[in-house]
Amino acid sequence: MAEEEKEAVKEQEEESPDKKSPMKLIILAVVLVLLLGGGAFAWKSGMLNSVLGGEDKDKTAKTVKEDPKHDIGPVYALAPFIVNLNEPLGKRYLKVKVEIELDNGKMQSEMEKRLPQFRDGILTLLSSKSYKDISDLSGKYELRAEILGMVNGYLKTGKVRNVYFTEFIVQ
Repeated sequence: MAEEEKEAVKEQEEESPDKKSPMKLIILAVVLVLLLGGGAFAWKSGMLNSVLGGEDKDKTAKTVKEDPKHDIGPVYALAPFIVNLNEPLGKRYLKVKVEIELDNGKMQSEMEKRLPQFRDGILTLLSSKSYKDISDLSGKYELRAEILGMVNGYLKTGKVRNVYFTEFIVQ
């Protein structure tokens, strides 16, 4: 009987490696696939190239500095705007401070001449908006684009590059 028990234990030990070996193969295959996928992603995204020294960091930094898009032009600050939003009961109001990036410094005099036109157009535009229109990020971007188009429509020399909100309060 003792011999039978020993044989049974030996059979179980012999069977267990067979059961574990497919599991080991599956785990090994998953790890291999993950490593290959990660390597392919790193190669595709260029991370591997920069880690291995394929790109010169100083060269890319100089390229960004020389890019004219990153240079900011003269900025013309407008006085803050406070308007009632287009709401049924008129309980919400908006306070916005707008700064306008100009194409060149020569536009300052035209900006000052046309300031009443700009303020009137921006006040009219802001008061036509509801809270729902400007409450999310896309609404703010749309408002910025509308102000940019309106101001550029009044200008005769040069153009406005960008509009910045330095204060944006809705209550």
